[in-house]
This record gives sequence, structure tokens and C-alpha cells, in this order.
Amino acid sequence: MELGDLDPKRMPRHVACVMDGNGRWAAKRGLPRTEGHRAGEEALLDAVKGALELRIEWFTVYAFSTENWRRPQDEVRFLLSVIADDLLTRRRDELHGLGVRIRFAGRRDWRVPKSIVRRMDETTELTRHNTNTTLTVAFNYGGRAEIVDAVRELVATGAKASKIDERAIRRHFYIPDMPDPDLFIRTSGEYRISNFLLWEIAYSELVFLDVLWPDFRREHLREAVREYQQRERRFGRTGEQRDQDGLPA
Repeated sequence: MELGDLDPKRMPRHVACVMDGNGRWAAKRGLPRTEGHRAGEEALLDAVKGALELRIEWFTVYAFSTENWRRPQDEVRFLLSVIADDLLTRRRDELHGLGVRIRFAGRRDWRVPKSIVRRMDETTELTRHNTNTTLTVAFNYGGRAEIVDAVRELVATGAKASKIDERAIRRHFYIPDMPDPDLFIRTSGEYRISNFLLWEIAYSELVFLDVLWPDFRREHLREAVREYQQRERRFGRTGEQRDQDGLPA
């Protein structure tokens, strides 16, 4: 894919995405919600390929939240099977062949089947040396839960209150070396964060697209990046200060 009107010098390093709208996509077609989740897998693969073409270094998706366990059990079981059988088995080798490093962020508590944990570890190990892009799958993830877990770990180390700062907390996140997202995308026309990367998106550019996730393709990723490149990022500074400090626009 040619970059066209996109500026290669202003590409977001990290794009995070809330993949919303699977259920509505299925309902519009008179299909069970599970078919929307199945179609969403194809959208994810195309989006990752788009990230590769745009040379986006990190691409993070919200696959399953800590709140999703409240959904009907049949749907939860299907979502787990999509992650285990499709992403961690059928698609893993294809992504590995594309040079994608796959990582997972979220709690590994009693609700997560051990078989899925094992496949997650196998996938992480298989792809750990890949360098084309990093696909982070947020599974059993919640932004508040991540902050709580990080603070608990920090307190468990015996850290003094005077030594606790943002860097100290950040070191105990699920993936400490993951950079903050430059661009946050949510599909389906909803305008919510939904407890995703609450800490990390403090200065992210938010783009909300009126497309249901199963219909999302790399062209929509380009659209979001185009919108991102039209924004002026100040990080709390004035435009003049930003330019003097050499921060990206």
C-alpha cells in the first residue's frame, strides 16, 4: 500500500483500538452475535496487515475485558474459543510469518482456562524475536484493574510512599515497555473509552469511526491515521513550546 497523502514522518508509533460493533453487525444481518465475533477476526487480520504496511510499531486491540465475563455464558465460551482456536492456533503461524510479535496484557486469574494461558505463552515465545510490529492483545483486561494490580505489586515490594511516582507504578504494568498510544481508535460510532488503557491514553489522540468492527479494514486505519496527522499534539504545552522542545505535531 502506498502512503499517498500520509506523512511518513508523522506516523503514530502506537495505535490502540477498541474493536466494537460485532453484535450489531450480526443483528443487522439476522445472525447470532457469535457470527459477528467470527467476522471480527477477519477484520483484525486485515487491520494488522494495514499496520504493517504503514510501519506502525505497536498495534494494541481490546479483545476481552474484565467486564465481558458478565455476558451470556454461551457468548463467553464462543469468545474464548475464537481467541484460543483462531488467534492462538489458526492465525498464529500466519502472523508469525509476517514478522508480528504477539503479546498479551491482562489478568491471568482463575477465570482464564489454563489451556488458553498455555497457548498465550507459546505464542509469545514463538514470536518474541519478530520485529515488524507488535500486536498486543488485551485479554481479561481492564484499565482500572491494571492500575490496581500495579499498585499492589509496588506496595508488596515494600516501596516507601515517598518513592512512589508515575515511573514506579508504570514499571509494574502488564507490559512495562509498551509505549503510550499515540492514536486511540474506537469503531461502531460509540464515544466511550470503556476502561481501556486508562493510564496510557492520557495524551492519545482519540478517533471515533462510524463503522462496525467486522467491516473495518486497513483503509479505515488509514482514515484514522490521516485524522491523527491533522491534529496538533501539545502535551500540555503551547504550540510554540512544543516546537522548541522538538515534540511531534
